[in-house]
Amino acid sequence: MDKELIIDSRSSEVEIALLEEGQLVEIHKDKNSNNYSVGDIYLGRVRKIMPGLNAAFVDVGYERDAFLHYLDLGAQIRSLDKYTKQSLSGRKDKIDFSSFELEKDIEKTGKITEVLKPNQQVLVQVAKEPISSKGPRISTEISFAGRYIVLLPFSNKISVSQKIKSSDERKRLKRLINSIKPQNFGVIIRTVAEGKKVAELHSDLSQLLERWDQVSGKLTKAKAPVKVVSELDRTSTILRDLLSESFNHVHVSDSDLASEIKTFIGGFAPDKINIVKEYKGAKPIFEQFGVDKQIKNSFGKIVTIKSGIYLIIEHTEALHVIDVNSGHRVNKEKSQEENALSVNLEAAAEIARQLRLRDMGGIIVIDFIDMAQAQNRRKLYQHMKDEMAKDRAKHTILPPTKFGLVQITRQRVRPEMNISILEQCPVCAGTGEIKPSSLLVDEIYNKISYLIQEQNERGLTLSVHPYVYAYLKKGFISQQKKWFFEFKRWIKVKESTAFHFLEYRFCNKSGEEIKL
Repeated sequence: MDKELIIDSRSSEVEIALLEEGQLVEIHKDKNSNNYSVGDIYLGRVRKIMPGLNAAFVDVGYERDAFLHYLDLGAQIRSLDKYTKQSLSGRKDKIDFSSFELEKDIEKTGKITEVLKPNQQVLVQVAKEPISSKGPRISTEISFAGRYIVLLPFSNKISVSQKIKSSDERKRLKRLINSIKPQNFGVIIRTVAEGKKVAELHSDLSQLLERWDQVSGKLTKAKAPVKVVSELDRTSTILRDLLSESFNHVHVSDSDLASEIKTFIGGFAPDKINIVKEYKGAKPIFEQFGVDKQIKNSFGKIVTIKSGIYLIIEHTEALHVIDVNSGHRVNKEKSQEENALSVNLEAAAEIARQLRLRDMGGIIVIDFIDMAQAQNRRKLYQHMKDEMAKDRAKHTILPPTKFGLVQITRQRVRPEMNISILEQCPVCAGTGEIKPSSLLVDEIYNKISYLIQEQNERGLTLSVHPYVYAYLKKGFISQQKKWFFEFKRWIKVKESTAFHFLEYRFCNKSGEEIKL
């Protein structure tokens, strides 16, 4: 699969777009003022114990206290607490971690009052960024993610990703890691480690051990609440987790950031340095690579798929609801059941993309078009699982119900991506909001494509509001001419002062209106 990363660096934030086969599938915003990122490690202070919730609220310097549940403590919390107290005791000599004596693991069914108390200083890691009115969610199970492995202090276990199926390979990786890892460190071997040599694994391990040394070094002088170590920035995290043979290009708008990325990639994939290119074009980088246009078409309440199918996406406090509509997508040669299956399969692929693109988390309920045959419902369920397999976020998909509803739970670790694509209406002077003209033209283009390519219509006439008419006619190579070059048919455009701004109609060569 062809993958590209487009990075737009500005003074206030870095915006990152991931394209797969030219299609926008993920977009991230990394604000320079964002002080709370997943993976950051803090020395916090327990503010309040909530026995009823079996949880505690911890001050990590955020305006709202972070939430720490008993199940997020990790089995080695007593060892972590012991190490933290020794580090904060004022000792000048560094603790020898390899000879550090681990404490007994806590019980999974225990109480938080048995482990924590108010005003206790505790080393924590951000598990979820602040969302809405909630503070960060934190964990005391410290981990450091690398390219091939995840390092877990205060443990000696070695685990292998379940996606590595070969038993021989699993044994080989365990044997290699066991030969190079220090005492009191556990390791999770990631899927991308399959087939890698010991030198590559050792290099990754060494970098992660250096990060733990940073924690140890800073902890001796720390005073809660304070950040101890930051996670990698969003760009580096994406490159670390996604970079593979299918990654073809990384385009960056800033020369300094391009150099930093080359240095970062050189640490674990030297052969991939040449894929990083500094963009020096006159146009904004997102406009040059078509990202802006895809953003306009992909965000909003209504999402139109090229074939005419459209989705309606609603967000509530409790869950997200997606309704699938066939629009004008009907094949007369197929039965209603076949048409419903075809529409549902195409919609499933777009829904999977939308979940990644908007980073929607929590409960998602999808209302697909009803299908009577059980085998078709099974096909849809399998197709949905296949499409969601590309998603790195943890998720669970339930089979369609009798009402045609598919329920999905998806891990939420960051606030949902929500981009406004509305602008002030030039007709009502701002009393309402409408789609931007460029997005309206994209919608008209999709319908022209359907009428010509699917219905083989000739002699089309398009009637629009005068404002849109001027937009379609402007320039030496107008939008109307671009349609002619692409479809090899002339679409006549007429203006009508009786139309409101968003209104448009198609007529055939006989002057009869075409209903869509």
